[in-house]
Amino acid sequence: MFSFDRYLSPLGLGLLCVTLLTACGKDTPAPAQRPSPAVELLTIVPQTLPADLRFVAQTESSQRVEIMARVSGFLDSINYKEGGKVKEGELMFQLDPKPFQAQLEAAQGQLRMQQARLRTAEATYKRIKPLAKLNAVSQSDLDRATGDRDSASAAVYAAEADVKQAELDLGYTRIHAPLSGIASQSMQRQGAYINAMSTDSKLTYVAALDPIWVNFSVSQNMDTRLSELIEQGIITLNNGKKLSVELLLSDNKVYAHEGVIDFSDPSYSQSTGTALVRAVIPNPDHTLRPGMFVTAKVKGALRPNAIVIPQLAVMQGEKGHFVYVIKSDNTAEVRPVLVGDYYGEAGILILNGLLAGDRVVVNGMLKVQPGKPVSVSEPQAATAKASPTQPSAQ
Repeated sequence: MFSFDRYLSPLGLGLLCVTLLTACGKDTPAPAQRPSPAVELLTIVPQTLPADLRFVAQTESSQRVEIMARVSGFLDSINYKEGGKVKEGELMFQLDPKPFQAQLEAAQGQLRMQQARLRTAEATYKRIKPLAKLNAVSQSDLDRATGDRDSASAAVYAAEADVKQAELDLGYTRIHAPLSGIASQSMQRQGAYINAMSTDSKLTYVAALDPIWVNFSVSQNMDTRLSELIEQGIITLNNGKKLSVELLLSDNKVYAHEGVIDFSDPSYSQSTGTALVRAVIPNPDHTLRPGMFVTAKVKGALRPNAIVIPQLAVMQGEKGHFVYVIKSDNTAEVRPVLVGDYYGEAGILILNGLLAGDRVVVNGMLKVQPGKPVSVSEPQAATAKASPTQPSAQ
């Protein structure tokens, strides 16, 4: 059998290999260059945004009155709907009035008797006084008549007071609502004996609903931080106007009426380190009830030169948050940023790291490589729109 190995020298074999490799190289194309990744940009334009603050708050009646029995007696009837609304002056409880009616009639009888004594004493005094001037009676007789008249007059005065007290006690058997609001359940049942001198005298309470108070606490740390931000000009007050309060209900819906802060405790609690703040909120429809948990959003402060970008543009690295900024030559740069609170549904506040005019990648971040060029889409001319519904207490 014919074999090439017998007739090819080592030199000839090497030349043959070089020739074959050269021929193969002429047919292999050069590798194609990958295109630059396409990204969407946001051009930073600082703007003035509301610096709203959020607090967990609880509603409280602006006026709560305990309904107490002023006289002792048997409870005849409960005349209101427990847990329902009552109007000022509405009858709520009725105690048995018969014993008090009898006391009143007895006091009135005593008054008539004392009035009769006074008329007799005055008649006697009028007869004796001219006789005393004629020395027809002794001076002691005149003094006695004068004393009897004055004593009878004082007895009438005391009897009149007894009648007034009896009238008051009779009136106290009918217990009316002292204000308009919502009434709690009755703590006594019909037929029970009510002792006005014991704890049984408490019948229920009525809580005013309009307006209603909203209480929340501000920590010492937050108060100090806000003062620093105001001094630095990062947060400004809205021309010295009162801070308004907007409420978010448990379903995250905005309550229809806004109120204002009317009280701030000047001292901090020794146990919690917080100070109580109270807002007054209109509640004409009685939507809010005492004891409800709500979110209080304090409005009225502003954050000038604020920068907000989409949340998705911010990424987390080993050293913190960062964004991709596209330089003038369309190459990418990693820019560390300090983030603040969320704004709106998709925005986030940038406290440090970005300046006006910076172009931030907001779409296609995963394709970007630091220092490499990108294909730039038409840049947006404004920052991400932010809804003034989020806090800015950073």
